[in-house]
Amino acid sequence: MENSVMQKDPHVVHSPGAESLEGQELVLVILMFQIFTRSIAEFLSRDYPYELSLYDVHVTAGAKQAIEVLITALAVPGANILLPRPGYPTYEALSTFSRLEVRYYNLLSEQDWEVDIDGLEALADDRTVAMVFINPGNPCGNVYKREHLKKIAETAKRLGMLVISDEAYGHLVFGSSSFVAMGVFGEIVPILTIGSISKRWMVPGWRVGWIVMCDRNGILQKHGVVESIKSCLEISADPSTLTMVCYTSTYSKGLI
Repeated sequence: MENSVMQKDPHVVHSPGAESLEGQELVLVILMFQIFTRSIAEFLSRDYPYELSLYDVHVTAGAKQAIEVLITALAVPGANILLPRPGYPTYEALSTFSRLEVRYYNLLSEQDWEVDIDGLEALADDRTVAMVFINPGNPCGNVYKREHLKKIAETAKRLGMLVISDEAYGHLVFGSSSFVAMGVFGEIVPILTIGSISKRWMVPGWRVGWIVMCDRNGILQKHGVVESIKSCLEISADPSTLTMVCYTSTYSKGLI
């Protein structure tokens, strides 16, 4: 079953083919996928000053698949992507496989691993499609303050690139630190947020992740990024139906 079936036509459950047994089973799966995706959108909206819709969220089989989908969707000939150093090696591996040039910007250890904004600006050019940053940080464990996140968003807007915010460790913070979702600044620059339930709820075997499009100005849609992501998802596996049922049931009972 393809993500795009549900997301392109929310009324697909009224298909004439639903009269057959196979059609009924397909309708149930699609309906389950709708409910599942809507529950994730509602849950994630707690972090934003606006409500996410069903169409802002694309479900993946874990955060790693979300990374693969985004890298594949953005990899056009001659393009480059800015990755943090130190960072998560999967980004480099997938970028190299997709023939996307990798350029590294530094994280400043003496400033709680903040992004080196000046170094970032020096690396970017008109072929830079995106910058990636991880918050809370992996492997450094840092948690970015709201002011720094806003500065990153403003820099990305000035440079004309979108932001991929890896929030697989979202809300796993300690002490006085507080987690701020990058999507809060979706009115400044398009944000593609990656997340999953594996780390926060310690269920890595469930393989549930997502890509959230925080783009209040419709820039991703205008430039074909949304369609490119949907095309990649059409040839990707979804989370298992059992996992979707378990998550939706847990959410509906207010347990998460």
